[in-house]
Amino acid sequence: MIKDNIFSRPFKTRGGAIPFDRITTADYEPAIRQGIKEHDAEVESIVNNSDEPTFENTIIALERAGQTLNRVLGVFYPMLSCHADDALHEVSNRMAPVLSEHFNSITLNERLWQRVKHVYEHFDTNKHDVEDQMLMQETYNGFVRSGANLQGADRDRYRELSKRLTGLTLKFDQNALKETSKYELWLTEKDLDGLPESTLDAAKQLAKDKGREDQWLVTLDAPSYVPFMKYSDRRDLREQLYKMYNRQCTTGEFCNLEVMRDIANTRLEIAKLLGYNSFAEYRLQRSMAETPTNVYQMLDRLREAYLPVERDEMERLTKFATELEGKPIEIMPWDYSYYSNKEKDSMFQINDELLRPYFELGRVTKGVFGFATRMYGLHFIPNHDAQVFHPEVEVYDVTDENGKAVGMLYMDFFPRATKQSGAWMTNYREQYIDENGNDVRPLVTLTMNFTRPTEAKPSLLTVREVETFMHEFGHALHELLTHCKYQSLSGTNVYRDFVEVPSQFNENYMYEREFLDSFACHYQTGEPVPQDLIDKLLASSQYGAAYACVRQLSFGYLDMAWHTLTEPYQGDPFGFERTAMERVRAFDPVEGCIMSPQFTHIFSGGYAAGYYGYKWAEMIECDAFSKFKEDGIFNPATARSWLDHVLSRGGTEPPMTLYKRFRGREPRIDAMMQRDGIKR
Repeated sequence: MIKDNIFSRPFKTRGGAIPFDRITTADYEPAIRQGIKEHDAEVESIVNNSDEPTFENTIIALERAGQTLNRVLGVFYPMLSCHADDALHEVSNRMAPVLSEHFNSITLNERLWQRVKHVYEHFDTNKHDVEDQMLMQETYNGFVRSGANLQGADRDRYRELSKRLTGLTLKFDQNALKETSKYELWLTEKDLDGLPESTLDAAKQLAKDKGREDQWLVTLDAPSYVPFMKYSDRRDLREQLYKMYNRQCTTGEFCNLEVMRDIANTRLEIAKLLGYNSFAEYRLQRSMAETPTNVYQMLDRLREAYLPVERDEMERLTKFATELEGKPIEIMPWDYSYYSNKEKDSMFQINDELLRPYFELGRVTKGVFGFATRMYGLHFIPNHDAQVFHPEVEVYDVTDENGKAVGMLYMDFFPRATKQSGAWMTNYREQYIDENGNDVRPLVTLTMNFTRPTEAKPSLLTVREVETFMHEFGHALHELLTHCKYQSLSGTNVYRDFVEVPSQFNENYMYEREFLDSFACHYQTGEPVPQDLIDKLLASSQYGAAYACVRQLSFGYLDMAWHTLTEPYQGDPFGFERTAMERVRAFDPVEGCIMSPQFTHIFSGGYAAGYYGYKWAEMIECDAFSKFKEDGIFNPATARSWLDHVLSRGGTEPPMTLYKRFRGREPRIDAMMQRDGIKR
C-alpha cells in the first residue's frame, strides 16, 4: 500500500465523496505508480491461474482489476480539464507515456490474450444474460482493436505508436488550454457601442480582477467572446476578436499545426497496422454508423436538405444588413452573430438581453432539477459537508422517490484560467455492482463556463446557456440513472454516436412552455416570464436552424477528412481544411484563420471520426421527443419507458436494440426536419 497517500484505499467519506481537502498535486504521481503496480499484480494473478479460463476467473476478474488506479485517475483526469495548474500538467506529461505503456502491456499480454480468446471461443450465451454477453464481446473486441492479434515487429510498433499518440493528444490539449487563456482585448469608453449592460458588467469585472478598473476586458472564454460578437457595433473590434479566436495555436510556443498532423498520421498508421484503410474505418466499426460511407451518406443527405435553406437565410440576412446600414454589406464571419441577432430581434422582438433577467442561475438550477423530479422522481439535496476543489463548486446528494441514494452531483459553473472552455459532463466514479453485490453509485460532475455574477447582479443566463445546462444535465442523468452490473458498460459507456442522445433530448424542453413556466421568473421582482416573451421565444426557435445545421456539418466533414486519410499527410493544413469544408462553406476563408489546431473534440477529446455523432444523435432524439409530444412531454408512462429502456441500460445492449424497445421502430429523420422547419 502507499503510505500516507489519500488514494491508497477507498475514501471513508459519506457516499464516497472525494476528499479534496486532503488531496494535493504531490499525491497523484505516486498513487498512479502504485495503482499501476497493483493492477499489474492483479493481471499476473489472472494469467497465472492454473484453472481453465472462465468468464468468472478471467473476464470478470479483469473487469474488477485496477481499483486503486481507477480511483486516482477518476479524480486526476477531471482535474486536468477543470482545475489544472502548471504543476498538474507536468505530472500529466510524466504519467501519460507511463499509463499508455501500462494499458498496452495488458492488451498485448499474450498469455492474458490467450485466456480471453479461450473464454470467448467457449462462451455459452445460454448460460449468461445480455450484460455478460456484452461484456464478453466488448472485452474480446477491445483486445483485438488494441493489437492483441499483432505479432513481432508489428506488436512493438503498435506499442510505440500508442505511446506517441498519448503524448501528442496531451500536448494538443494543453496547448489549446494555454493559448485560449493568453488572449485579451482591452476596451475603453469609445469601444463600448452596442454592448448591453450585462456584457459591460462582466467585462468591467474581468478588468477589475486584473487590477485595471478604468477599462473593460474581453477574453476568448465563451461568456465573454459570444456576447461581444453578438452585440458590439464596432465591426473592426469584432473582426479583431474573431481573428484572435480563429488563429489560436497557429504560431508560437503553443502551435498545434504540426501536432495535429502527427496525431492524424499516427492514428492512420495504427489503423493500418490493425488491417483498416483509414482511422475512420477502424473507429466506426464500433458505432451505429458502422462505416465512413454511411457517415458521408448522412452528412450529404442533411447537406442536400439544409443547404438551400441556409443559402436563403444568408441572402435574407445580407439584404437585412444592407438595409440596416444603408449601404451594401458583405456578411463576414465576424458579422453573422451580430446581424442575425438584430434580424431575429426585428422579426420576433426578442433577444438574449430581454430574457436574461428571467434566467437567474439559481432559479434555472431549481428548474433543471425539477425537470428530473417530474420525469424520473429524483431529488437533489445540497451537501454542504462534501469537500470541493474550488469554492464555487456545488455538491448535491441525489435520491430517488423513495429516498434511496442514486449518486452525487458536483456542479462547477464559471470560467477560470485553469479550466478548459466549453461544457462537459464526466465522473469521479462510475456505477457498478461490486463483488459483494453492493450497488456502487456514481459521482458525477458537470462543468460549464457560464456568465459570472458581478458585484451588481447574479449570474443571468442566455437561452443558449440554459440549453447547455439541460444538455450536460442529460449526460448526468444518463450516469445517475444507470443500473448495470459492470462499470465498463454503465452510464455513458455507449457508442459515440449514441452518447449525445440523452443530452440532446433534454434540450427540447427549453422550447416547451410547460417547462419554462416551472422556473422562469424575474430575478428582482419574481414575476413570471411574460407570456408574450415565451410566445416569441417559441416562435423564434427555428430561426437560423439551417445555418446551425450546416455549421455542424462543416465540422463533421472536417473531422472525416482528417480521419479518412489513407496516406500520411504533410501538406498545408489551411488548404486541407478549406477543401474539407468547401461543400458547406458559408463564408470565404479568412487569411490565417483555421479551426483544426483548436478542435479539441477530434484531436484530444474522444470524438475523432465521431463528430458526425451530434447530428446522428439529433436525428434519434428528435424522433424520441416526438413520442413525448404525442403522449405529453411529462407523461409518466413514456418517461418510465425512456428510463427503463434507454437511460438505465448504459451500453449493455446495442443502442438500436434499446431504442427500438422504447420507440417500437427505428428512428426516422422526419421529426428533426420538421422541428427545424425544413419539412412541413
